[in-house]
Amino acid sequence: MAPPRDRPSALICSRQPLPPVRTEAGEENRCARGAYILADAEAGARRVTLFATGSEVAVALAARDILQARGVPTAVVSMPCWDLFEEQDEAYRAAVIGRGTVRVAVEAAVRLGWDRYIGEDGGFVGMSGFGASGDVPDVFRHFGITAEAVVAAVQRADGSVVRPREPVSAV
Repeated sequence: MAPPRDRPSALICSRQPLPPVRTEAGEENRCARGAYILADAEAGARRVTLFATGSEVAVALAARDILQARGVPTAVVSMPCWDLFEEQDEAYRAAVIGRGTVRVAVEAAVRLGWDRYIGEDGGFVGMSGFGASGDVPDVFRHFGITAEAVVAAVQRADGSVVRPREPVSAV
């Protein structure tokens, strides 16, 4: 899919030290579709879908690692642009969203808007008010934006999906 040439584009850089999350180069500009499956479920049909954008993608990937290790096939969706995603055909959107799965969004902001993708029963790991400044690991821990909190949100959304081998803390 060629990127649209009739609208603005952006290059967003972070001042945060973030790990690279796309390890494969490809011809396709997956961001041009607004959202895409960054890491698909392994060892079975997808049971959980984690949504994130920006620095939160690393948190979602870490939560996926925990869930996969517990035998819960989990996909991570990188969702850089809701508007572009809404322009995609229904089949693509359904495949990315993973309807019929437990869905949790990870956002270093408020839940506003995420229910459209996670559903009213979906989980959310983020903030309930305006943010704060500081080192990312400290701020994320302070607001409970951690892989462990994502796993706990999955468990709250559907306790039958995750049977923890050890207690999962909410923070």
